[in-house]
Amino acid sequence: MIQFTTWDVLRGLLLATRWTILLSLVSFAGGAIAGAILLFLRIGKRKAGRVAVRYFVELFQGTPLLMQLFLAFFGLGLFGIDVPAWLAAGVALTLWSAAFLTEIWRGCVEAVAKGQWEASASLGMGYIQQMRYVILPQALRIAVPPTVGFSVQVVKGTALTSIIGFVELSKAGTIITNATFQPFTVYGFVALIYFALCWPLSKSSQILERKLNVAHRGH
Repeated sequence: MIQFTTWDVLRGLLLATRWTILLSLVSFAGGAIAGAILLFLRIGKRKAGRVAVRYFVELFQGTPLLMQLFLAFFGLGLFGIDVPAWLAAGVALTLWSAAFLTEIWRGCVEAVAKGQWEASASLGMGYIQQMRYVILPQALRIAVPPTVGFSVQVVKGTALTSIIGFVELSKAGTIITNATFQPFTVYGFVALIYFALCWPLSKSSQILERKLNVAHRGH
């Protein structure tokens, strides 16, 4: 019987952590880009765009991420299309992230006082100029803490991709447990690694929120 040392277990988990980090970065970045586009449609003047984005957001917020992963991975398979696990995981997490970021940022834009819209309009600014020079800079300040905080949810969400065969940290934990029969040690390390990834982000979100609130009160 092969003997596995604690270092062997930890090394295997750290190697898998690379894929957790990469998937988190790709999903968050893709979600941010898509979310920014959807935001402008959501707060735009065209009703069709607002309604379409609202239904998109409700669909992805109102259904479990696990189901979305299943549909991304197995749904296209019904039509004979072979979808790699990493692609299905990336697409599902990106769309899921986009839906939540769109709503987070919409709330931040709407949190800007209506007087700012009225004041900029009185200066003869058009809608694009209002957004660029007045509204978005203020909304960005409000949006930073919840956006950083949401990145923690993205990291945690990657754990669900193990269900479609993507080998990230939690999937690697299961594989190593089956080989070593040391579930307490393996999952203890898994929990510590997730904590090491998520705690700095959570703390950063709290610090940014305090600093930005103090700066806002100072004005």
